[in-house]
Amino acid sequence: MAFAFAVIYIAWGGTFLAIRVAVEVVPPFLAAAMRFLIAGLLLYGFVRWRGAPRPTPREWRSLALLGFLVIFLDYSAYFWGERYVASGTAAMIAGTIPLITGLLEMLVFRQRAFRWSAVATIGVGFGGVAVLVSGQLKGGQPLLPSLALIGGCVAWSLGMVLSRSIPLPSSRAVAAGAEMIIGGALLLLLSALKGELGHIPHIGWRPAAALIYLIFIGSLLAFTCFVWLLKQVSASKVASHAFVNPVVAVALGAWMLGEPVTRTTLAGMAL
Repeated sequence: MAFAFAVIYIAWGGTFLAIRVAVEVVPPFLAAAMRFLIAGLLLYGFVRWRGAPRPTPREWRSLALLGFLVIFLDYSAYFWGERYVASGTAAMIAGTIPLITGLLEMLVFRQRAFRWSAVATIGVGFGGVAVLVSGQLKGGQPLLPSLALIGGCVAWSLGMVLSRSIPLPSSRAVAAGAEMIIGGALLLLLSALKGELGHIPHIGWRPAAALIYLIFIGSLLAFTCFVWLLKQVSASKVASHAFVNPVVAVALGAWMLGEPVTRTTLAGMAL
C-alpha cells in the first residue's frame, strides 16, 4: 500500500509538467485522448489476456459513469486549461480534490460523520485556491481556465466517492483499463468535434517524451494504483495525493520550465 501511495503522490505530481509540455504542441483533447486510449487498451488487453473476467453489463454502466467523470470531464478541463495556466498552479487547484471529496462524503453521501472542524479546515483550503486564482487574475491570466480546472476537480471527486458504492469488476486493473478506454474514446470524439484531427502537428522529442510519461507512468502505473487504493481505504485518504502533487509540480515547473514562484503562489500552497 505504501508503494501505491508513493506512486500517486510523486508520479502524478510530474504529470502536470508533462501535460503542460505536451499541449504546447499537441492539441489538448487529442493529447488527452492519446494518453488514455493507448494506456487503457494496453492495460485492459493485458489483464484480459491473463484471464481476468470481462465486466458484466451492470459493471460496464458503472465504468461508463466513472470514465465520463474521472477521465473525460476532469482531463478535458486539465489538458485545455494548462494551455493558459502554469503547471504548478494547475496542481495547486487540484488540491481542492480532498476538500471537495470531504464535503461530498459528509454532506451528500453521508459516508463520514459531519464535523464543524472539518468544514472549517475545508474552508481554509478553498481560501488558498481563492488566493491562487486572484494571483492569476492579477497576472493577466483569464479566469475561465481556472474555473474549468475546479470543475474538473468536482467531477474527479464525485467519481471517487461514487466508486465506493457502485458495482465494479473485482479486478481493479480491468476497471482502470475500461475507465481509461471509455474516457479516452469520449476525448477522441471531442477532439474530432473540435476539428483537432485535421491539424495534427509534427511532434518533437519533448512533447513525445511527455506523452510517453503520461501514458506509461501517469496512467498505466499510477491510475492502476489509484483504482486499487480506492478499494482499500476511504476516498478522502486516497485524495490526499492532491496535497503532495502541487509541491512536486511547482518544483518541477520552476526547475524545468522557469515558471515563477511568487508570494501568492507560496501563500496559496500553504493554505
